Amino acid sequence: QVQLVESGGGLVQPGGSLRLSCAASGSIFSRYAMGWYRQAPGKQRELVAGITTGDNTNYGDSVKGRFTISRDNAKNTVYLQMNSLKPEDTAIYYCYARIGTYYWGQGTQVTVSS
Repeated sequence: QVQLVESGGGLVQPGGSLRLSCAASGSIFSRYAMGWYRQAPGKQRELVAGITTGDNTNYGDSVKGRFTISRDNAKNTVYLQMNSLKPEDTAIYYCYARIGTYYWGQGTQVTVSS
C-alpha cells in the first residue's frame, strides 16, 4: 500500500506560479512511476504530467512549456512546478504513483483567478 500526501495548492493570480509537492510512503519510491492528473468541475480527469523511474517525462498538451515535473527519490517526493498559470488551470490536482496499479492522493485545489 502506498500513501500519497499532496501540498502546495492555493489561490494565485493569472500569470503566477505555484509548486505542488506529493510525498509518498514506502521504501521503494524510486520504483514508482509518478505524476499528476487534474479535474475541473464538469470535466473529465486529464493527465497533467508524468515521470518514469528513469526520469523520462511527459506532459499534457495544455501545460507543455509551462509546467515541469521532477522527483527527489531521497525525499520520496514528486514536484510539479507550475508557471504562467491561467484561469483554465483551475482544478483539483491529484498525485499518483504507479507500480503495477495506481495509487492516488486526496487532491489539492488550485485556483487561478484575479
